[in-house]
Amino acid sequence: MNKIAIIDYGMGNLHSVAKAMEHVGREAGIETDVQVTADARIIADADRVIFPGVGAIRDCMAEINRLNVGEIVADAMKSKPVLAICVGMQALMQRSEENNGVDCLGFIDGQVRYFGDDLRDERGGRLKVPHMGWNEVQQTQAHPLWKDIPDGSRFYFVHSYYVEAASEAIVTGRSVYGKELVATLAEKNIFATQFHPEKSQTVGLTLLRNFLLWNGSDE
Repeated sequence: MNKIAIIDYGMGNLHSVAKAMEHVGREAGIETDVQVTADARIIADADRVIFPGVGAIRDCMAEINRLNVGEIVADAMKSKPVLAICVGMQALMQRSEENNGVDCLGFIDGQVRYFGDDLRDERGGRLKVPHMGWNEVQQTQAHPLWKDIPDGSRFYFVHSYYVEAASEAIVTGRSVYGKELVATLAEKNIFATQFHPEKSQTVGLTLLRNFLLWNGSDE
């Protein structure tokens, strides 16, 4: 039995992620138990943990702190594969510019920046913020979660803020939307995506399947 805990702190598209994980488990022929939960005991007993998030970082961090989710994530990071999605990824960083500046969990060195009010493409055309829709992801490092996913595949993004990592060594994928941004990063047994794999059709489901099979190493 492959136990997957999706951390519920009231700020994520949790059931879409859960249904996507159940689907890839069935497709892979792997008996999978997916639970959406804030119970630290259930999360500690899981084989894999997903840390999602949508909405404003101030509200997310308020709930994360209120429910002690930071401690739960930190414990999971010690021993099992962790997948962070969208604002879940941003929450791992040190600080976000959103809401006049919000301290995040500080588990990964880097900042979360605003795209700006006058974002332009390479031809000078105005770009809408939030960045919403499909965009190519260039794989900058090999990783087990990229297995069977062609470089340059398009994933679904919804965000007004983007991660600026302190070290290029942890960046595994990049996209361009007016400026270059971190699409994915990996550090030890953590993999994080700015895009939503559960909304990214075949390539997103492939990434989730790879997470289901991943042992937490970079090989």
